[in-house]
Amino acid sequence: MANGKAMTVGEMASLFLDPATPVRIDAFDGSHFGPADADLKVNVATPNCMYQLLAHPSEIGIVRAYILGDFGVEGIDYADPYPAMRKLISLSKYVKPLTPASIARVSAGILSHGFKKPPVPSTEGPSKFARIKRGLMPHTEKADSETVSFHYDMSNEFYADFLGPSMTYTCAVFDNEHMSLEDAQANKLRLILDKLDLKPGERLLDIGCGWGSMVITAARRGIKALGVTLSKEQAAYANEWIAREGLQDLAEVRVQDYREVPEHDFDGICSIGMMEHVGVKNYQSYFEEMFRLLKPMGRLVNHQITISHDKPHGKPGTDEFLDRYIFPDGDLGAPGFIESCIHDAGFNVVHQENLRQHYALTLHHWNQNLSEHWDDAVKQVGFERAKVWGMYMAACALNFELDGIQIHQFLAAKPDRVGHPDGKWYPLRQWWQA
Repeated sequence: MANGKAMTVGEMASLFLDPATPVRIDAFDGSHFGPADADLKVNVATPNCMYQLLAHPSEIGIVRAYILGDFGVEGIDYADPYPAMRKLISLSKYVKPLTPASIARVSAGILSHGFKKPPVPSTEGPSKFARIKRGLMPHTEKADSETVSFHYDMSNEFYADFLGPSMTYTCAVFDNEHMSLEDAQANKLRLILDKLDLKPGERLLDIGCGWGSMVITAARRGIKALGVTLSKEQAAYANEWIAREGLQDLAEVRVQDYREVPEHDFDGICSIGMMEHVGVKNYQSYFEEMFRLLKPMGRLVNHQITISHDKPHGKPGTDEFLDRYIFPDGDLGAPGFIESCIHDAGFNVVHQENLRQHYALTLHHWNQNLSEHWDDAVKQVGFERAKVWGMYMAACALNFELDGIQIHQFLAAKPDRVGHPDGKWYPLRQWWQA
C-alpha cells in the first residue's frame, strides 16, 4: 500500500506488534515486519486483506481474508492448519494494547487509497439477522430444518473423507492416545449403550442420529432402534446402511423433527451431538420432551459440547464464524446449567463426565483424514469449503485443548415414583466399563 508517504502494511503491523514479535510479515506493497529468519512467516497477499480487516476488525475479517487467499501462512496445510494456528496464538503476548490513535492511523492509511467493499466468500451463509428477516426465527422447526441442511446436506462422500468408515460425527472415546479413530468411535458407541443398559427387544430413540452409526450398533445388539434427523442426505445413507446389514426389522431412520415423533414409552433415548442445534433457551423444553417420550425407569444419555464458563441465560454461545460458515444458530451452554435443566425436567441425574481431551484427539484424526483425502474433498465440495472445514476442525481442536470448550456426557433416569429397594431401577454403583 506504499503510495508516496502513505503508511505501509509493515508500518501498520508495527503499531500493534512489539518489535520482538517472532514473526515475519511480507506484504503485497513490498513492505515487511519482523526478522527474515522468523519461524512463522505470514503473507498479506492483496489489498483486500486490509479492506476485510477494516470492514470487520474481528475474526470474521481475517477468516474471509484467509478463505479467499488474501492472507496466508507459509507452509500451511489447508486440511490441517492446526500447527500454524498454534504458532499464531503464541504471538498474543506480543500484541500491543489497542488505542483509538493507532486504530485511527491504520484506518486512515487504508482509506487514503479509497474505499473498497471487500468480497465475501461464496461459502458464507446469511447472518442471523438476515435469516430472521426471512422469517427463520432461531430454533423453530422451519429454521432448524434449513440450518441442518446447510451443514449436513453437502456430500456424504465429503464427510466420509474425514470421518472415516464409522461415519460418526461426534467425539470418540479413547482408552489411550494411540487408539485408532475407528476403535475409539466404536468405544464411544459401546459406552453409551452400556450406560443405557438396554436389552434385546427394548426400544431406543436416537435424536439427531446422523448417518446411523448408533442405530446400526444398537440393532446389532437386538435393540429396536429409531433414529431421527433433519438431513435427507443422512437419512438416505443410514437407511441404505441398515438395508446392507439386513437390519430393517430392528432399525429405521426418518427425516423428522424430534418434536414430531409420534411414538413414546421408549426404554432409552440418546442425544449425541444434537444439543448444539437446540438453543440454550430451549434446553428445558427439550429435556421435558425427552422425559415425556421415555417410559418410567427409562434412561437418557445426553452427549454435547459445552462452554467452560457460564453465561447469562439465553445469550448465544457460538461465534460469528461458526454461525456464518458452520452451524447457523448454534448455541452452547455450561454443564451446570444443562444438568439443572435435566434435573428440573424430572430426571434423576445419575452420572456425568467431561470428555474434553477426547474431542481434541478426535479432531486431530479428522484433520489428518482430510489431509489424506484432500483431493477428493475438494472435488466433493470445492476448494473454498474444504479449506473452511480444515480451519474449523483445527480451531476446535485448539479450543478444546485450551479449555475454551468441553464436552459432557450426562446419564439420567426417569423415576416412576414407586421406589425399587431391590435396585431394579438402576444398580447401586456404576455398572458400565469406562
